[in-house]
Amino acid sequence: MTLLPYLLAAWLFLVGLYGVVTSRHLVHLVICLSVMQSATYVLLLAIGYRSGKKAPIFTAGVPVKVGAVDPVVQALTLTDVVVSVTGVALLLALVVEIWKRAGTVDPDRLRRKEL
Repeated sequence: MTLLPYLLAAWLFLVGLYGVVTSRHLVHLVICLSVMQSATYVLLLAIGYRSGKKAPIFTAGVPVKVGAVDPVVQALTLTDVVVSVTGVALLLALVVEIWKRAGTVDPDRLRRKEL
């Protein structure tokens, strides 16, 4: 077992978090959130990987001696990708709407409209 995938996941999360904290542009903020989300892909795949095991593609049942990597973790990773893409699309649509209404995408320049 190697620590490299776990360190990579932590590094991706911290880089994304730094970008979120220092962001001065809403599109940059969405991209940094996406980088943080990619840390979960690496983490899930690192958890599901088994050294020396084959891909879980069998036609006549799983051979006992061969074994396979866990397909549930792979399915969770694919689900995570779909949720991430949907979330990024929604956030970018909100950024476009904010830009149309406020004329800026700088979070510091946005102000609450009074009713």
